[in-house]
Amino acid sequence: MTATSFFPRSILGAGAALLLSAGAAAACDVDKAGVDLTLDEAQAVYECIEESLNAGYQGGNLNWIPSDIVADYKSWRLASTAPAAPGFHSNRFLLTYVNEVGFDAYTKYEEDPVIPAGTVIAKESFSVNDEGKVRPGPLFIMQKAEAGASPETLDWYYMAVSTGGNAMGINVMTACNECHLGFDYQGGLGYPVEEARLGN
Repeated sequence: MTATSFFPRSILGAGAALLLSAGAAAACDVDKAGVDLTLDEAQAVYECIEESLNAGYQGGNLNWIPSDIVADYKSWRLASTAPAAPGFHSNRFLLTYVNEVGFDAYTKYEEDPVIPAGTVIAKESFSVNDEGKVRPGPLFIMQKAEAGASPETLDWYYMAVSTGGNAMGINVMTACNECHLGFDYQGGLGYPVEEARLGN
């Protein structure tokens, strides 16, 4: 697998699944803008949409994305205490899961961490606009490859699953890697904001 393996041109989402997911999210709308939500309020929104969000990720054509990642990520351990909007991923709220291979290393939240190959990180996402409207977002995935497999991405492979469960056709170098390289002091991770980290 190479970094260029994740440069598909375009895949359209499943319209019916997207409408179902957006409809479920509408029942979770709030009375304030997303930027004004506390962590507890963001967690309440997440708990309202959690079931439909996960169901959406399971419902489409994953194509090149390993199906076991999408099927299993909910059984991994949470590396954040609540969804937080760090200002990246289009200001979406993110809730981070890490598989057992990398959980201990990741949750030290160290600078220059040693993250083992085989680590997989999955970030569920949703947005809340200025009118308090809740919308599901993609499942963002990072997979750590063997050292030297993809030096230009710090040996991370990036993937994303749409709210309809389809592999998203994105240029991972411009959509993912350029931003994550800004966290090179964190091994390219971009940890959850401090107030949402375990132990805080």
